Amino acid sequence: MTVAAVLRTIIVDDDIEVASLHGRFVGAHPAFAVAATAHNGPDALRLIAEHRPDLVLLDFDLPGLTGLEVLRGVRALGGVQPEVIAVTAARDVESVRHARSAGIQHYLVKPFTARGLNERLDDVARDRLALVESGVRAELAQREIDALMTTGIRSRTVLPKGLSSETLDTVEAALGSAPNSSAVQIAELSGISRVSARRYLEYLVAVNRAEKTLDYATAGRPSTRFSRAASG
Repeated sequence: MTVAAVLRTIIVDDDIEVASLHGRFVGAHPAFAVAATAHNGPDALRLIAEHRPDLVLLDFDLPGLTGLEVLRGVRALGGVQPEVIAVTAARDVESVRHARSAGIQHYLVKPFTARGLNERLDDVARDRLALVESGVRAELAQREIDALMTTGIRSRTVLPKGLSSETLDTVEAALGSAPNSSAVQIAELSGISRVSARRYLEYLVAVNRAEKTLDYATAGRPSTRFSRAASG
């Protein structure tokens, strides 16, 4: 994969060692370079305004300003907006919903693997390349617009009919916050029906992002329990 220029990235995390680790992950990707690192919300907003990066790896739990407050400040700056990858320990449904409503397409729950982050970096680089290649023309064909609008998470995964990426993110976050749960419990946490929750859970199992076990401790028939995949 090639891009027109190295994509400048700002790492935002209150933990100095974690920020350094994330910086090494980003620096190892050929399409990215770390422009600056911030350990609190006000510094993050200042550095983003100063550097105008292409990408921000943004933790949510920050001193001074939360990650979502930083993001609102960035949106208020106007101009070309950076891509944002949320890198956070927040697994609750509300955090995921707020992230989606703020335009975040990539949400990584700590701890995550280098491979998980690298996949998101590949998506951002691919998006940028598509924009650069299409930017030489004043107008785009509908198929080109469709391609640009469906990159990111949706470019990695073509969901079965009837499933949405937004609800999938919500279910996966609920599963992360409540491991070894039944479909009924995940449905309640996600605010969807049991039948819908089971469809999403079974899909996550099929793509190796969740695991399914039988609980024989319950009376009568064993109950099915779901957890995030150990490798995820």
